[in-house]
Amino acid sequence: MSRRLVVRDLGRMAYAPVLEIQRSLAQQRIAGELAEDLLLLVEHDPVVTLGRSTRPQSLPLSALELQRRGIAEYEVERGGDATFHGPGQLVGYPILDLREHREDLHWYLRTLEMALIHGLDSLGILAERNPGLTGVWTRGRKIASIGIHVKQWVTYHGFALNVNTDLSYFDLIVPCGIQNVVMTSVAMELGRTDDAAIWTEARQAVVEGMGRAFGALPVEAASVQQ
Repeated sequence: MSRRLVVRDLGRMAYAPVLEIQRSLAQQRIAGELAEDLLLLVEHDPVVTLGRSTRPQSLPLSALELQRRGIAEYEVERGGDATFHGPGQLVGYPILDLREHREDLHWYLRTLEMALIHGLDSLGILAERNPGLTGVWTRGRKIASIGIHVKQWVTYHGFALNVNTDLSYFDLIVPCGIQNVVMTSVAMELGRTDDAAIWTEARQAVVEGMGRAFGALPVEAASVQQ
C-alpha cells in the first residue's frame, strides 16, 4: 500500500477557524503544494451548520436563540441540510484529491459511508446505509452524518460521528432535514460511560476504516501547514 493518508488531530476547536484551515489546505492540495491526502480530526464547540440544501423548517430556532443557548450558526458551502457539531462528536474533514482515486462524487460519498461502517463494525456496532439518504445508521437510528464539498476534485467538509455526544442538541433542529429521525451514539449503542477510552477507540476505528476504504496507509502527523 503506497498511498498514505496523513492524519492530523486538531483537538477541540471552534468551527470558524477549522473551516478556514480546510479551505486553505484544499487550495494547497489543488495547487499541488500538498503532495498527500489529509484527514483532519476535530471536536467542535457547539455549532449548527447549514448546507446548501437547508430548508427553513430544518432550523426552527433563530440564530439569536441559538446564540443564547451557546450554539454558533454558520452557512457553509457543503451539500446537505442542517446539522449539529459539538463535544463528544468526532468530526472528520478529508482533504482528498479524487483525481488520484476516482472522479465520482457518488463513489466518494458511498466510500465515506463504508469507511464509517468498517470503523463501527470494529467497535462491535452493526451499521449500514439507509437507501436514498446519506449517512450511516444502526438499528434504524442515525449515528453519523456526512456533508461534502468538492472543488476541482479536491474534497473538504466531511463526516461527523456521534461518539458520546449529548444527543439532546439534535432536538433543536431537524437533523439533515429528515423528519422524525432518531439520533444515537457509539456510547449509547454500546452502553458505555468510559468517555476517554471510548473516544480513543472510536478515533482509532475511524482512522483505520478510512485507510481501508480508500486504500491508504494512515500516518499520524504532528503538524500540518496551514
